[in-house]
Amino acid sequence: MSRLQPAQLQIDAFLDALWSERGLSRNTLAAYGRDLKAFQQWLDKRSGTLLGASNSQLQEYIADRGKAGAKASSMARVLSSLRRFYRYQVREGYLQEDPSALIDSPKLGRPLPDSLSESQVEALLEAPDTNDPVGLRDRAMLELLYATGLRVSELVTLEHSQISLQQGIVRVLGKGNKERLAPMGDEAVAWVNQYSDEARANLMKGHGLSPQLFVTRRGSGMTRQAFWYLIKRYAMQVGISQKISPHTLRHAFATHLLNHGADLRVVQLLLGHSDLSTTQIYTHVAKARLQRLHQAHHPRG
Repeated sequence: MSRLQPAQLQIDAFLDALWSERGLSRNTLAAYGRDLKAFQQWLDKRSGTLLGASNSQLQEYIADRGKAGAKASSMARVLSSLRRFYRYQVREGYLQEDPSALIDSPKLGRPLPDSLSESQVEALLEAPDTNDPVGLRDRAMLELLYATGLRVSELVTLEHSQISLQQGIVRVLGKGNKERLAPMGDEAVAWVNQYSDEARANLMKGHGLSPQLFVTRRGSGMTRQAFWYLIKRYAMQVGISQKISPHTLRHAFATHLLNHGADLRVVQLLLGHSDLSTTQIYTHVAKARLQRLHQAHHPRG
C-alpha cells in the first residue's frame, strides 16, 4: 500500500473533522475533497504546498479557473472549500494566518429556481399507473415530495419510523443531521397509506425487510439517481419539455405555497433552510403575489 502524501493526509484530517463536527453528507465531503485535491494539483505544478499557499496564489488559482471558463457559482464553491480548509488549519494551530482571508467571492447572479405550474404538477402526479405496484409507489413518492418539499436524499432514505400517517407528519433528518417536522396533507397521506397497504408488501415479497419506506422490486431502498430517472420519464410522458429534476418539485412546493399566501419564514422552516437568506431566492414570488393583491384590491391599483 502506497504512502499517502502529506497533502492528502491534511485533506483527509479536515474532511474527518467536518464529518464529526458538522455531520455533512458523503456527497458534500466528496465535493470538498475534489476542490482541495484540484488546488493541490495546481500547486504541484508550481512547487507549492497546501499549507504553504499564499493569498496571491489562491487569487491566481481562482482567476485561472475563471479564464478556463468556470462559472461564478463554481468558483464561489471552490473558494468556500478553500476558506473552510484554511480556517480549520488556523484553528488547529497548523497555520498562523489564513491565506484565504480578504479574498472577495465571485459575484453571483440570482437565478430563479426552475419550477412548474400547478397544472403541470397535477399532470406529473397523475402520470404513474397506480394499478401497478411500482406505479403506486411512484405516485406516493411524487405526492409526498410535492406536499412536503423534501430534498430527494431525504425522500429516498425515509424510514417507516419517520412518518406518522395518523398525524400526517414526517420527521425529516436534513442537512447537518438537523431534524424538522413536515406536514403531509390529506392527498399525500392517502397515497402513502395506499402504497403501504397495497404495494410495498408486493415489492418486498421474498426480499426480507427494509427499513426504508419506498423500495424497489428488489426489496431495497431506491437511489437518488433512480428517482431522478423516473421523474424525468414521467415528465416526458405528460409532455413537460423543460428541464426537470426532483429539486424542481421542491421549488414548485415553495413557489405554490407563496402564491397561495404562505409567509416566507414558514416556507424557510418547511424547506429546512437554516438561514432565511437561502429562502430569499423566492422573494420574487412573494413580491409578485403582493403586486397582484395590490392591483386587485387597492382603489388606485
